[in-house]
Amino acid sequence: MSPRFRDQSSPMLAAQIERGALLILPVGTTEEHGPHLPVDTDARIAEACATALAQELAKETPVLVMDAIRYGYSMALMKRWPGTIVVRTRTFMDYVFDVCGSVLEMGFTKLALLDCHGHHSGLLNTVGRELCDAFDTAVAIISPAKLSAEAFNDVRRSGQGGAIHGGEWETSLVLHLSPEVVDMSAAVAEPMRYASDFVAGDNFLGSQRVTWSTWYLQQSESGIYGDPTVARAETGEAIMRAVVGEGGRFLREFVTAGGA
Repeated sequence: MSPRFRDQSSPMLAAQIERGALLILPVGTTEEHGPHLPVDTDARIAEACATALAQELAKETPVLVMDAIRYGYSMALMKRWPGTIVVRTRTFMDYVFDVCGSVLEMGFTKLALLDCHGHHSGLLNTVGRELCDAFDTAVAIISPAKLSAEAFNDVRRSGQGGAIHGGEWETSLVLHLSPEVVDMSAAVAEPMRYASDFVAGDNFLGSQRVTWSTWYLQQSESGIYGDPTVARAETGEAIMRAVVGEGGRFLREFVTAGGA
């Protein structure tokens, strides 16, 4: 049976609700990722991670993958290059709330959001709390970047600041998933130069202790904040392995929590 929510009939969804199926909602966006990556990089990664997690869990628990959210919020500086579509923060939050609220009202009780865009973390956390208040059901929000940070740091070839936007982490993953859409001949390195004890150079991977966008300290010439030139498909494979391993471990706990 297809793991996609959209492939189910209404009676099939009713049966999945009865079985206590887990829903996974990939959340990405559409924005420029430099001259070498497609503008759907975040959504592409979100969909791939959701599908891989569903495959990992399918033998032990019913699971469905919803269509990815492909448009969201990006800061204005990203609009310097073609390809960035910006949805206002409150519009985005209301949209995510309505999508999630619809399936929770439908009867699903286990919903996990995959946060695959750095500008969405605070917005999704707020929506998650609002959903909990409205439906008395807590959704999970997991970040493939954070789940894979340790594994990535073990194999990375870029220095600090090399994996923020369009850099080694994202480029390696897309090389692993869809090498045909990556033009490595166009890849340029613009690693983030600023780092401190409070804001680490790879805050994309969740290592910062304070919230402060250092993108405004450094003008990018290409739309890149990182170093994609050292990316490898093998690094992307290691990242995906970590996402599936760590994410699967958490989602098993999430599904069984509360006796569900």
